[in-house]
Amino acid sequence: MLASASGSRRRLLAAAGLAFEALAAGVDESEVKLALQAEGAEPIQAAETLAELKAARVSAQRPGALVIGADQLLACDGLWYDKPADLEAAAEQLLALAGRSHSLETAVCVVQDGNRLWHHNAVCRLTMRRFERDFVERYLVAAGPRVLESVGGYQLESLGVQLFSRIEGDFFEILGLPLLPLLAFLRDRGLVPR
Repeated sequence: MLASASGSRRRLLAAAGLAFEALAAGVDESEVKLALQAEGAEPIQAAETLAELKAARVSAQRPGALVIGADQLLACDGLWYDKPADLEAAAEQLLALAGRSHSLETAVCVVQDGNRLWHHNAVCRLTMRRFERDFVERYLVAAGPRVLESVGGYQLESLGVQLFSRIEGDFFEILGLPLLPLLAFLRDRGLVPR
């Protein structure tokens, strides 16, 4: 079971051949992030907390089910970025990130009956090339509203790759799900073929 409304995570699990049900956890992520920032949490701590919170929330509704929770934060120079609310917000995020490096901090957690069985955290480093507003506007028209599904307003698996000059990290982790470690965990439990 996947505790997420993320289309990207659903596509990754389905492409890997997993049969699963997805259920949004209904967690107010903004409120949790604000509280964690006020406490001085690092972005990866916030991602891990949110991943576990989502999985635990769905686990309470589905006794016995293995529930996968995941979260990702984009951090750049002490600021945390959320998914943009609209295309103008996406343009502003992209312009703020242009010519700079940022991190995508991703966590995945598996919970069963309210107990965390496993988790994995990953940090990827991405550097955007320099570009101007006219390029961003053309990019957003071509990429369309699907960019609103991703922090930073880009999707690396499509046209968003044109925004970058350097990428350090696992492709699946950048897309929001540490898929290889998750599959290894599921394989060790006999839930996917060896």
